[in-house]
Amino acid sequence: MRISRGEKIGQFVIVILLALTCLSVLYPFLYMLAISLNDGVDAAKGGVYLWPRRLTFINYEIVLGNQVIRHSYLITIGRTVLGTVGGLFVTLLVSFGLSYRGLPFRTGILSYILLTMLFNGGLIPFYIQLNDLGLINSFWVYIFPGLFSVWNMFVMLKFIQGIPEALVESAELDGASPVRVLFQIIVPLSKPMLAALGLFTAVGHWNDWFAGAFYVTKQNLIPVQTFLQQLLSASDLSSVLGSNNNQEALARSSQLKNITLMSIKMAVVMVSALPILCVYPFLQKYFVKGVLIGSVKG
Repeated sequence: MRISRGEKIGQFVIVILLALTCLSVLYPFLYMLAISLNDGVDAAKGGVYLWPRRLTFINYEIVLGNQVIRHSYLITIGRTVLGTVGGLFVTLLVSFGLSYRGLPFRTGILSYILLTMLFNGGLIPFYIQLNDLGLINSFWVYIFPGLFSVWNMFVMLKFIQGIPEALVESAELDGASPVRVLFQIIVPLSKPMLAALGLFTAVGHWNDWFAGAFYVTKQNLIPVQTFLQQLLSASDLSSVLGSNNNQEALARSSQLKNITLMSIKMAVVMVSALPILCVYPFLQKYFVKGVLIGSVKG
C-alpha cells in the first residue's frame, strides 16, 4: 500500500516529537549522572551537561560509604518489599470477597469504602491516630497505613468481576473452597493486574519521603528519600557527611576537598532512583497488559 506524501510528513513529525519527548525525559538523568561522576569542584565551574569532564567515583564512594545512607537504603528496601507484598495481599483479599454478588451488606460496604476515598479526617487526626496505635517512630508506620488502597481495590474488583463466572462456579461444584478458588483460579488469571498494581505500590513506597519526615524523628528509621529531602535542604557538606570512618579516610587522602554538596546530591539522587528504574523493564510486559485490561474492563 503506497503511502502519500502527506502521510510521510505526518509520520516524520510524529517521530520527531516522540524523540524530543524521550530526550526531555532522558536528559535530566544524563545531566545528574554526569555531575555525580564529575569532580565536584570542576563541575561547580559549569559546562558539564551530558558526560563528565573530570571522571571520578569519589562522590559514590562517599555516598555508599556513609553509614546513614546505607541504613536508610535498607529501610527503603524493607518498606518497599513488605509494603508491596502486604498491600497486594490485602487488596486481593478484599476485592475477592466483594466480588461475590451474594455477599451480605455488599452495597453498604462498597459505599462506605467509597466514602473514605472521597473524604478524610486530615493530617492532624491521622497523626493522633498513628500515635495512639504506637506507630510513631516505628518502622511499621511505613507499612500498616498503606496496606489498603481504595483505588487499587476498585481496579482489582473490576478485573475479578471480568473473569468468567463459569470458571468459579465449576470449581465450586467440584468442591473447591473459596481459598482454593482464590489461589488456583483468580491469582493465576490476575498476574498482569497484580504486576501493574504492584509496580504502582512499589514506586509509591520507594519515592515516599513524607512519612519519614513527619512520622519519624529517629535518624536510624528514615528512608533514603527522606534523607534525600534533608540533603537537598542542607546548606553545608559537613551536615550531610557527619562523622564516620569513611570521611576520616577521605580527609587523610586529601580527596574530600574535591567534592561539593551539589555533587553529593546528584550521587544520592542517582543511587535512590536507579534501583526502581531497573525493576521496570522486567515488569513492563505485565504492566502494559494489566493497565490495558484494567482500562477496558473498568
